[in-house]
Amino acid sequence: MSSVSPPGTDGPVFVTGGTGFVGSHLVEALHAQGHTEVRCLVRRAPGWLEEIAHTPVRGDLHDGEVLSRAMRGCRTVYHIAALTRSRDWDTFEKVNIDGTVSVLDAAAAQPDPPRVIVLSSLAAVGRADGIANEETPLAPVSMYGRSKAIMEERVADYHDRLPITVIRPPAVYGPRDTDIYTVFQTAQRGLFAVVGGEAGPAVTLVHVSDLVRGILAAARADVTVGRTYFIGADPPHSWKDFRDAAARALGRRVMTLSIPRGLVIPVGTTVELAGRLVGTYPPLNREKAMEIRYACTRCTSERARQEFGYEASIPLEEGFEDAVKWYRSRGWLPGAA
Repeated sequence: MSSVSPPGTDGPVFVTGGTGFVGSHLVEALHAQGHTEVRCLVRRAPGWLEEIAHTPVRGDLHDGEVLSRAMRGCRTVYHIAALTRSRDWDTFEKVNIDGTVSVLDAAAAQPDPPRVIVLSSLAAVGRADGIANEETPLAPVSMYGRSKAIMEERVADYHDRLPITVIRPPAVYGPRDTDIYTVFQTAQRGLFAVVGGEAGPAVTLVHVSDLVRGILAAARADVTVGRTYFIGADPPHSWKDFRDAAARALGRRVMTLSIPRGLVIPVGTTVELAGRLVGTYPPLNREKAMEIRYACTRCTSERARQEFGYEASIPLEEGFEDAVKWYRSRGWLPGAA
């Protein structure tokens, strides 16, 4: 085990992506850890930060001067900001690759360069057999996955200048999530879509609270510098586990809707085209369908467990109950919270 700095002694910290799902939970956790100043990059609206104490830094990922000012005096920078959905590659490249390089340039230019935690994704792995680990070659199948894989290549160029750690979460769920939320919406109507069979390990998930704990633990551990880690919940779950946990959390019977693998991409394409008619880009789209059809959806957090003691603590059923309770408290799902 490596040495760990006591919580609350790191002074100010800087977070990109704090307005979003994972980032807002991280900001809350940093305050709970004892940080009195959590600086957050805010481009326009505060998003979830409207409800959370923070020091706003107005600007975007491409404003090097703003980033440099925000990092002054910070011992740790958490780069969480990323684009997960877009119809075009140029936008992914600008945000996920060029934006990350801009953050790393600003950090490297600091008189005392900070620790930098960069959030990547299991989507960077893409095609892979079995359960992915950190040695699995990257062969992304979607534009999002490709942007994260190239981002990781760019990050590697800074290892001689910055103490960087890359975190790759699998699918993340919990309060404020809007992607896996669509699964709960469908299950509330009594249906649960399954690609292929129900049995057997199919997907690795992580509750946002466990992911944030893993991010913070990695940031405090010296051994994580220059390393990449999956932060998920072992072992992977079957689609049946997923369906049954959702049904129990919702308190209703849910029937399985089996979708043959060969139909996944046509379905995703159709849903995306329907979204265009109403001016939206839905969570299920052709790119996401490519990931469902071809990409690895399972990973192990064994390296994180061995090197800095990470363990997921929230069982699937408890995590789903937590998510459903929050959705109901916001009126996103019917029923009492």
